[in-house]
Amino acid sequence: MSRTVITLCAALALAIAAVPAPAQDSVPISDLKLRAAAGDKTATRQLAEAYYLGKGVDQDFKQAAQWYEKLAKLGDKRAQTSLGLMYARGYGVEKNPAAALKWWQLAAAQQDPGAQFNLGTLYLEGNGVAQNYAEAARWYREAAIRSHVQAQFNLGMMYYEGKGVDRNLSQAYYWLAVAAQQGDDDAQAELKKVAAGMSEAQIKDAEAQAKDWMKKAKKVWQ
Repeated sequence: MSRTVITLCAALALAIAAVPAPAQDSVPISDLKLRAAAGDKTATRQLAEAYYLGKGVDQDFKQAAQWYEKLAKLGDKRAQTSLGLMYARGYGVEKNPAAALKWWQLAAAQQDPGAQFNLGTLYLEGNGVAQNYAEAARWYREAAIRSHVQAQFNLGMMYYEGKGVDRNLSQAYYWLAVAAQQGDDDAQAELKKVAAGMSEAQIKDAEAQAKDWMKKAKKVWQ
């Protein structure tokens, strides 16, 4: 499951890319700093993202980490997840797996799927924590039910390989199918391997469950 390492390394960039970029042309950095210093959460996030991405200001991971931390201490779960990733990668701060774990645990307790996925990956790899496949599967499941595609893929593969859970091809197919329906090409490819060990009836049942999951998820997204 080497893909999990790639995803964790890229997770911060992916998380930020998914958030609408701050309108730096219309909001000067100096104004954002004043508002952020006064406790404006929106301005604080825009400032952190501006420094991380280098938009409207020179890229500066140290400044980004400082503004993310300010927001994270106010209880913002997205900032906690981003700050955890910066500690995990050593971007703008000294690399510190324990600090990453702390911030992800706080965000995960607030049901942030990105933090839950990252916790799952820590336990899967034994990075900064004792390797524990059962804990990895638990956190992947928490993220998967909240529509985190990478978590859905990883959970499906854990069911296929019997890591941290009893081997269950129907569950493996179900989660991989859910990820595939959201455009995950890797999940689509793995479905063929899983299907090879299943009956036609089992495949149809798993596909029906995956379609039902997507219908319910789309109602939430709308």
